[in-house]
Amino acid sequence: MRIGIDARTILNPEKGEAIGVGHYTYQLIRHLLEIDKENEYVLFFDFRVREKDIKKFARDNVKIKFYPFSDYKKYLPGAYNEILGTATLMKENLDVIHSTSPMSRIPMGYLGKMIVTVHDLAVYKVPEVFPKLKRTKIKAKTSLMIGKADKIIAVSNSTKKDIENIFKYDSEKIKVINVGFDKRLFEESKLAREKVLEKYGIPQDKKYILFLGTIEPIKNITKLLEAFKIFKEKCQKTKGKCDHKLILAGKNGWLSQEYKQIVKDLGLIKDVIFTGYVVGDELVPLFKNADFFVMPSLYEGFGMTVLEAFATGTPAIVSNVSSIPEVAGDGAYQINPINTESIAEAMMKFAMDENLKNEFREKGKKQVEKFNWEKCAKETLEVYKSFQ
Repeated sequence: MRIGIDARTILNPEKGEAIGVGHYTYQLIRHLLEIDKENEYVLFFDFRVREKDIKKFARDNVKIKFYPFSDYKKYLPGAYNEILGTATLMKENLDVIHSTSPMSRIPMGYLGKMIVTVHDLAVYKVPEVFPKLKRTKIKAKTSLMIGKADKIIAVSNSTKKDIENIFKYDSEKIKVINVGFDKRLFEESKLAREKVLEKYGIPQDKKYILFLGTIEPIKNITKLLEAFKIFKEKCQKTKGKCDHKLILAGKNGWLSQEYKQIVKDLGLIKDVIFTGYVVGDELVPLFKNADFFVMPSLYEGFGMTVLEAFATGTPAIVSNVSSIPEVAGDGAYQINPINTESIAEAMMKFAMDENLKNEFREKGKKQVEKFNWEKCAKETLEVYKSFQ
């Protein structure tokens, strides 16, 4: 077979790597090339990517193509992208092309067989947490790609159900394939714990609760802050037994500035720390030094951050909605994200009960073992082969 994979989410020189989708695309390709020496792969990269950055993908059964993308910004870019993109794909005589996200749109003029991976449909499930323009763009691309796809890969059963319900898509053409987790990334860190904490202004002698993710409404930051306020008030009655800080780690997203005002309004300035974006090597010490992790999201297509907590042995409190229970299993303490008291109560339990944390720490380590990239690649290859 001749299999095409749209790899433009990897190393995009202008937009930056789309962390979730870019990571998925990179790991999927890396593991497919390890297990499959028989089929031919054509990998389509953005034309601005440097050739030295893609040498790692070089194999006898791999062809690298640079996708024509916005070369003609001054003259009808949309039309030229359709024409040139279609011509580029048709020239390769592919048996199937895999778009690793609906946002990596395959030209509508391309008539070959196509698979698309759908990671989440949050814009349909919780539209109010997206800016109007972004919501419109995402819906337009998602609808086009799902309508055009011959088969769909959903990263969770929850996402599959959403596709079926929202688009009335044939369930027989949807394959659920969980993404993998590369535990090697979380086995050790080159950075000392003290240096990471110092960089982000986290006191060395204080316990902290960790949140990791983009600082935006879908992550339910307002409820988290309100729950933390309740938690701090309850802690005052414990005579200092749970004097925790709350660390909000992640890049700023939509409405992120409003959360800093909420922190002020709640009187939590001394107890909440915004770190901004955290680079890869810093994640391990940040997780491992946390007393526990909390993720009260309103929706997740998969919820990779939960597995990161598990891999570092960090006890986790997570939402009981969308795909999160499916991924977390019994490895995390689940709460209703709409119920502020429920979040605060879970924080209190974890802060005061070492045995409870140890119980979930061990359960989490077992749960993360269920997810691996080789399994993801093998199952994806079977979807490709169905087009033979």
